[in-house]
Amino acid sequence: MGSEDLRRRRTNVRANVRAAPGPCAHWNDEDADFIREVLDLVGDKWSVLIIGTLADGPVRYSNLRDAIPGISQRMLTLTLKHLQRTGLVTRTSYPEVPPRVEYALTDLGRSLLSTVLALAAWSADHHAEIRRHQTEYDNATT
Repeated sequence: MGSEDLRRRRTNVRANVRAAPGPCAHWNDEDADFIREVLDLVGDKWSVLIIGTLADGPVRYSNLRDAIPGISQRMLTLTLKHLQRTGLVTRTSYPEVPPRVEYALTDLGRSLLSTVLALAAWSADHHAEIRRHQTEYDNATT
């Protein structure tokens, strides 16, 4: 193989490699920062579960706590405040005895719902495969 053939072959290989991968390549720093910020808003341990639990309408605090396995009262309160601050959840207090408080998704929260439910479904469908890969990797690297 001559040097010209080798040069052509290298050029063809490079032509098949994208300079900037995927649809994210055009995002500037500000866009990327905001995307990370939004993912931080809902990517914690409890937000997705709370949003999913509120999918069918308003839910009382105690029912939320009972519906989400493993969540402490403190974490539920903190996460609900966080979701309220972000504009994804509303809190409504009713002047009754005993007092009643309900949480519901806002329009903004509902607009995120299909994404959250898709992520939850994907997690349920693939968790065994992910665990298997993690175990294989851990065994290969130790």
